[in-house]
Amino acid sequence: MNPSPTENSVTLGRFLGPWGIKGWLQIYSYTTPREGIFDYDEWRIDGAQQPIPRPEYKLTGKRLVVKLPGVDTPEAAAAWTDKTIEVLRAQLPALPEGEYYWHDLIGLSVINREGVSLGEVSQMLSTGAHDVMEIQPESSGQTILIPFVLGGPVDQVDLEAGEIRVQWPVEWLD
Repeated sequence: MNPSPTENSVTLGRFLGPWGIKGWLQIYSYTTPREGIFDYDEWRIDGAQQPIPRPEYKLTGKRLVVKLPGVDTPEAAAAWTDKTIEVLRAQLPALPEGEYYWHDLIGLSVINREGVSLGEVSQMLSTGAHDVMEIQPESSGQTILIPFVLGGPVDQVDLEAGEIRVQWPVEWLD
């Protein structure tokens, strides 16, 4: 999942564009599994305060497509292209201890065991084996990639303090 521009909501996906001739829209889901975007009863489009009910949807091949009420032509569907699909943070299920939503990690400071600030998490990447934090150094430097493995390089995540403690010596940065 990616962060939303609003503090109270989380972006779960976006509209890609029209699909077919009856106003259906393709969507791109940031959820895992991708069909998880349909688990939420109300969507907020582009941060709108007024939610819309989850639309009719279907899986067609590798595509996720939705049918919004009142959108009946490809031209009408095209107006929704690139709009974001969001839900309120309160709608997200609670996670077990030691698991985190990516959007909660982005923006956290990353500090190594010696107390050196390595920068902030700018995004999270999925590599298959494990997730990876992309860290943007505070000074203009090269982006740092650190595997997000608790008990490995990641010692502790403190959401309240806004930091992630890692075992990553500065010698490894060169």
